[in-house]
Amino acid sequence: MLTNKGKYGLKAMLHLASLEPGGTAMGAEIAAANNIPKKFLDAILLELRNAGMLRSKKGPGGGYALARTPKDIRVGLIIRTLDGPLAPINCASKSAYVPCEDCEDLATCAVRITMSRVRDAMSDILDRMTLEEMMVFSRSKHPDLMYHI
Repeated sequence: MLTNKGKYGLKAMLHLASLEPGGTAMGAEIAAANNIPKKFLDAILLELRNAGMLRSKKGPGGGYALARTPKDIRVGLIIRTLDGPLAPINCASKSAYVPCEDCEDLATCAVRITMSRVRDAMSDILDRMTLEEMMVFSRSKHPDLMYHI
């Protein structure tokens, strides 16, 4: 499940993506516009900046801005940066694999195999979808909520 941290990060990135090219927004402005606790948002924005998705500028005319265009930022990267691996269980993760203590046979474990398929489906969608595509959803009166694999 997407955490509040991941959800707020996506909202903040969408807010910044909606600005004019070169535009910036202060953390307080993003927080107020998206109903996000400012202190929590500050930590999220720092993580996104440290991951190279945002740039920040102090002083007059400062604030946060996307470091790349919305079409160059993948939703999967945002979520992994903030929430970690997409796998529903550790033994199904590609990047943070940890075997289950109760598993007798990794190769035939139906739970691991099923959750690996879930991870693959989520990853396929989120790693192909860009921030720009998410913006299209918010502009459409009848968004196509069916994302085909």
